[in-house]
Amino acid sequence: MPSNQHGSIACNRHAWTSLMKRGFKNHELVTLAVFFAGGDARQVDTEDVAVKVNELAPGRFTWRKYRDQINIEIVRAFLSDAKKKKYGSLLLGTGTTGWQLTDVGLRFAQANSYRAATPAQQAQRLSKDERRRRSHELGRVAASDAFQKYAAGQRRQITRREIESVFRLDDYVVGEARIKKVQRLLNVLGDDDEVGDAVRFFALLATREQ
Repeated sequence: MPSNQHGSIACNRHAWTSLMKRGFKNHELVTLAVFFAGGDARQVDTEDVAVKVNELAPGRFTWRKYRDQINIEIVRAFLSDAKKKKYGSLLLGTGTTGWQLTDVGLRFAQANSYRAATPAQQAQRLSKDERRRRSHELGRVAASDAFQKYAAGQRRQITRREIESVFRLDDYVVGEARIKKVQRLLNVLGDDDEVGDAVRFFALLATREQ
């Protein structure tokens, strides 16, 4: 069964026509919903993604019989699709732990968000608290020993422990959990003019096997 045929999806005709013209597939829409729900900086619950994707595409993910109710299982299915390599590896996560964007998913969302949302929806993407958290993270990384050495051209003197401190890691954070934490900060600061180059450099070292 093709990915975009999960279950019975009711659809508002106008929304369907408009979005199909824009060329979005269902796994792309849920990826955009993760982005608008703040999934570049934190893990987002499936329920929050469902609400957001219904705002972006009203009726597209609701029950056929009960059009005012979002089909959470359909949303979860397409979120799982968005993790798969054949659909671009746009997301990380599960229905239990929550969802966040990969580097590829973030680039996709940033390039396409204006096509999927109104200017008002785009402006609402980051809450005051989220902007405060980003500002705090920028200050924290800029003040870190790892960044100070990086900025002074002393890359070879940066220790693994100093790099792990940037991402709040320790020896017990391994596998996908480590990748998620690194990706979260990479999504937030990877394109920052001040620390972005350093964060990308640190991310490569933090996820490299010892």
